[in-house]
Amino acid sequence: MFYHVKDLQYNAKVSRPDPRFASLLLEQFGGANGELAAALRYFGQSFAAKNPYPDKYDLLMDIATEEFSHLEIVGATIQMLTTGINGQLKDAVENAEIMQLLKGKGAKEDMIHNSINREFLVASAGGPAFTNAEGAAWTASYINGDMQGDLTSDLRSDVAAETRAKMVYEYLIQFTDDPSVKDTLRFLMTREIAHFQMFQAALDSIQPNFPMGILQGDPKYSNLYFNFSNGNDYRGPWNEGPSSELGETYQYIDDPIKHVMETNALLNQKIEGTERTEKSVDKKNKEMSKKRSTEVNSATPTTNIQWNNNPQANKPAAGKKSSAPDKKPGNKNLKK
Repeated sequence: MFYHVKDLQYNAKVSRPDPRFASLLLEQFGGANGELAAALRYFGQSFAAKNPYPDKYDLLMDIATEEFSHLEIVGATIQMLTTGINGQLKDAVENAEIMQLLKGKGAKEDMIHNSINREFLVASAGGPAFTNAEGAAWTASYINGDMQGDLTSDLRSDVAAETRAKMVYEYLIQFTDDPSVKDTLRFLMTREIAHFQMFQAALDSIQPNFPMGILQGDPKYSNLYFNFSNGNDYRGPWNEGPSSELGETYQYIDDPIKHVMETNALLNQKIEGTERTEKSVDKKNKEMSKKRSTEVNSATPTTNIQWNNNPQANKPAAGKKSSAPDKKPGNKNLKK
């Protein structure tokens, strides 16, 4: 359940209204890398983690809830930056201040096309809407692909999501001169950095976690690097030496067309530069399948299913005696 505290997590402030910057800040309210997307991404991922990985469930729910708090901070900042618009639009007569500012066709066209988001003028009257900075409505397609029911995949999506969100805040900071707004954005940006590290640590605590999921890659193709472009060719740890995760030696294919022809479109590709074999891969697939299915199945009851597992939930109501004493160690009610 959720409990709302009406104070913000971070006491956001603005020095003065700035509807134009509020338009940009909508990107973090209803954009693809914004706070609503983050909150719902982690919230959705948490359900599959509840039983087999209660520690990761706790992490995901904590960060999801914090992201809702950040959504509130962004929304409050947008509202403060658009101070005055709602009241002026409520004055529907010709002499309203905002209408006086828009005297003439040129002024009105400038306001509509070049200044603040049109949502502020004709839909939300200065309040934040769930759109990005261009006015495109928020959509679940931003996040549905990040919920795959496997933490070795989901947590990698989360690390990438925090990276993108951090960069958006970094760019937003450059478009405002308001020191108070900069402080708020810097706080939000810093929390993305913190979450990045938390998700990475959670991923590292799951071993093995590569490749993501269960099935291992085909050893014939897992260390091939195809030089699929003409011009300056570069070599580095991404195409020479051992691969970062499997430790296989990269096989650099300098002429991909020739190689494909010589190997019957790779059907006759040989295993090179790795100790992995088809036999070892098959063995690993079976080991991982058993390991992960056991983790999930052993932690998930199939009868008398309930979501809450808090010991407090099973205690009798006030004034009622329990039918059986609680014999857990440390219970102060037990007689010595």
